[in-house]
Amino acid sequence: MRRVLFDHNVPGPLKRFLRACEVHFAEEMGWATLKNGQLLDAAEAAGFDVLLSSDKTIRYEQRMIDRHIGIVSMSDNHWPSVGEYGSVIAEAVEAVEPGEVLAVFCGTFVPRKLGKPAP
Repeated sequence: MRRVLFDHNVPGPLKRFLRACEVHFAEEMGWATLKNGQLLDAAEAAGFDVLLSSDKTIRYEQRMIDRHIGIVSMSDNHWPSVGEYGSVIAEAVEAVEPGEVLAVFCGTFVPRKLGKPAP
């Protein structure tokens, strides 16, 4: 069973798609103030296999060589968008290897008053 840590910005309802995993939230672990590198260090030390995040730049900010944890990075964290891609995200969580970052497209939220997504 994979141990998955939901980053601060991951919608809680996504947990229902990961029934085969042990899921915890950064906040419940007492890690609400930890940022990317610190959060990865804490998660890895606690034995997590995967960090699930919607931080789109995490793959460029973290050195993953020699890490024992993988990252699944979602393109959005807006629940109505993300919910439609729950099974795709679950597949990525199962597939990601230690030291790897998998990016998953799960829509792009566009607030109505902005009209269209940024390029």
